Amino acid sequence: MEVNKIYNENCLDTMKRIPDNFIDLTVTSPPYDNLRQYNGYVFDFENIAKELFRVTKKGGVIVWVIGDATINGSETGTSFKQALYFKEIGFNLHDTMIWNKPNFSNPSKNRYHQIFEYMFILSKGRPKTFNPIKDKRNKYKSCFGKNTRRKSDGEMVETKKNVISEWGMRTNLWNMNTVGQEMMCKKAPHPAMFPEKLVKDHVISWSNEREIVYDPFMGSGTTAKVSLELNRDFIGSEISSEYCKIADDRIKNYRNIKMVF
Repeated sequence: MEVNKIYNENCLDTMKRIPDNFIDLTVTSPPYDNLRQYNGYVFDFENIAKELFRVTKKGGVIVWVIGDATINGSETGTSFKQALYFKEIGFNLHDTMIWNKPNFSNPSKNRYHQIFEYMFILSKGRPKTFNPIKDKRNKYKSCFGKNTRRKSDGEMVETKKNVISEWGMRTNLWNMNTVGQEMMCKKAPHPAMFPEKLVKDHVISWSNEREIVYDPFMGSGTTAKVSLELNRDFIGSEISSEYCKIADDRIKNYRNIKMVF
């Protein structure tokens, strides 16, 4: 299987050629609930999920970013249905993370404004890689309190103090802009682009250099570009020839800039 390439085809066709236990990390956001128009294409979720299980290495991780539409006054629950199906076929639901956006797209009149999406972290067994990002400033740093223990004769003795560093591991709620917010008043080349920061932090967290990152819905190529920046290899699938060209051009431009500098 050739890596560092985006295949202009249905992801099921790509995965048919990917060997068993080959992919270290998948980072993707599927076209859920018709919330976006993807040139009329649809996807076969259950078969895609089964193929993802087959091609994922033991200890590999899938980052599945998804939300729910509201239809006839009720949320669809598609996100939960898909997470439970992943569990049913053998994945662990390692973590349910939240992508919290700074503002909302569509105002709500009879419910609180919706500003987040789920990021399901699915693992094939126990994750083999976790590189925690430590950028949360600790409220209390340096030494905290006293540690004591009681000896067998009843005497209390002081032991080494706990030392709290200035920065700690972030929580599983990530506050990040959407691409639309970053490109305010500009037309994005894809209706639902991944923010590079979001993809970058997941690729750092769940993979190491020279490992393989897959995106079955590559879209405008963010996962591929970020993987190259972080010295990972990538494989992408994108059924739309229009979006595939956008992604290929984006990667080509990145490589040209990298050669210059």
